Amino acid sequence: MKSHLPPKELLEATHDFPCVYTFKVIGSSSDVFVQDVVGAVRLGLSLEFDPPFQSRETAGGRHIALTFEPVVDNSEQVLAVYAEIQKTEGVILLL
Repeated sequence: MKSHLPPKELLEATHDFPCVYTFKVIGSSSDVFVQDVVGAVRLGLSLEFDPPFQSRETAGGRHIALTFEPVVDNSEQVLAVYAEIQKTEGVILLL
């Protein structure tokens, strides 16, 4: 997946940290994909537990959308989560 991360300056100009930040990941509908993305978010946030998330499968069942809304402390944390998710196989879209 190509890197299209938001610039740190833009994140800091548009968010008042700490704040709730929404990450949305769309990819292959499989348990492995979901586990890998959850693990990536956990690693990026340095959590000791899996972060809560919402999931929604497409009508055909081929893809799944995962939404995470953690409280992030700063722009570096946001960029760390994006970087970890980008390493995940099967990611189609990362918002």
